[in-house]
Amino acid sequence: MPKVELHLHLEGAIPLGAMWELVQRSGGDPEVPDTEAFTRRLAYRDFAHFIDTWVWKNRYLRDLEAFEYAAAAVAGSLAEQRIVYAEAFFSPTDFAHHGLAPQDLAVAIRRGLDSVTGTEVRLVADLVRDTGPGRAMRTFDQVREVAGEAGVIGIGIGGSEAEYPPGQFRAVYRKAEAAGFHRTAHAGEAAGPESVRGTLDALGVERIGHGVRAAEDPALLEELVTRQVPLEVCPTSNLRTGVVASWERHPVGELLAAGALVTLNTDDPAMFACSLAGEYREVAARFGLGGEALLGIARNGIAASWAPPERKRELAADLDRWWSAGPVAAAGAAPG
Repeated sequence: MPKVELHLHLEGAIPLGAMWELVQRSGGDPEVPDTEAFTRRLAYRDFAHFIDTWVWKNRYLRDLEAFEYAAAAVAGSLAEQRIVYAEAFFSPTDFAHHGLAPQDLAVAIRRGLDSVTGTEVRLVADLVRDTGPGRAMRTFDQVREVAGEAGVIGIGIGGSEAEYPPGQFRAVYRKAEAAGFHRTAHAGEAAGPESVRGTLDALGVERIGHGVRAAEDPALLEELVTRQVPLEVCPTSNLRTGVVASWERHPVGELLAAGALVTLNTDDPAMFACSLAGEYREVAARFGLGGEALLGIARNGIAASWAPPERKRELAADLDRWWSAGPVAAAGAAPG
């Protein structure tokens, strides 16, 4: 199936082979002497442990050449999976300690992405809430300088929801909106429905990153359904980080049943050992969805994307052609 992905962290999508190569280029790491140990390192007790592992991994993305190489590897992986359009986060403030300016980082990533055909990747600058609103504003101003050249079309904030609530970032979101940037924010992942409510009220976002814990507040869920606010749902990510205890308890089924505008995504697929096709298959199997329902979710991704209207029409037509011609789809099986 030609697929669209809206919640993908570039740094968490680097194929493990490419990430291992970056570790070796840096002189290796005694903590992970071989690929088996490296794979074991990518197991998480909880969300905080995942963040610790994220920081550990980032030490090997230490120069512009590494980012260009990583971006090309990510684009190649997307193309192989027939993810034809993606909007990918990158987190420039995570690499300031390496002396990498956000402007240079964004341009290096763009070079890597553009070296691969078969997929189109637009960038979303994650302003990283843990560094505070002042740093977020400075990062936005820096990224804005090269947004056209680097293909940066939006902003988001990931990180520690509870410690850095959305209201702190009101000013940078208003500035980004005035400058014509699209806006999303992680909410309702590690923190509860109050984080989603605060994000809607304070930041004027167009989409919610994750948002699954909105299901805990019936009034909030009803509002999301009424307004058709797109949710960037990443089921396997929620399981791997301990946000949700099991597939049986994952709220995606409830969100779909309520009529929420759900999109399916992988978040950090290399770190969570998942794929976008796999997310579709799992959701279909776990919640009893047929092909038409999955096609609707795929169409949600196109509609919720920030692609220009003509590109959305092209993506929708490509999906419809696949659906009409594909024997797997015609049999009612899960797209993949």
